[in-house]
Amino acid sequence: MSVRDAQRARVYDAEMLVRGVFDRADEFGARVIEVVGSQLTLPIERRFASVESVQTYVDRVLALNWVRAQWEPAAHPITVRSRAGAKAAHYEAGSAVLAVPLHVRGTAWALRELVILHEIAHHLDPAPATSAPHGPEFCDRYLELLSGVIGPEAALLMRSTMFDCGVRIGA
Repeated sequence: MSVRDAQRARVYDAEMLVRGVFDRADEFGARVIEVVGSQLTLPIERRFASVESVQTYVDRVLALNWVRAQWEPAAHPITVRSRAGAKAAHYEAGSAVLAVPLHVRGTAWALRELVILHEIAHHLDPAPATSAPHGPEFCDRYLELLSGVIGPEAALLMRSTMFDCGVRIGA
């Protein structure tokens, strides 16, 4: 029996808002934003051109010393594949496959760092059978990845947005 994924919609809502902030920063070149009373300079979010470039990125994230030291599943590789005709990226736990849509309605929205780190956070779950896919533990892992890979500014923006959306974080 799987654990109920009670906050899935709230997590996705927060992520969509944060992706919008990064998109506007890229579009208008305004990288300084105010978050919970602090001025932050948003780091650059990596974008990917192909399944191969996502695979290289995933391999490099899983090879980071601090990621391997913190999460045992990092020692197990992820295979990246394209997902045709779908509107969302997803992680297939049984086979350790990350499936990403390459183009949806003329855009490659899923070929971006925020989305790929979300899927890696699923892979790093040490107890997937007993934790909700988007539960507090997942959110904590995702925020740690954002902080360590993109930067603490991205993690602060995501954490505060998750909080505003009613997402529970941590064990």
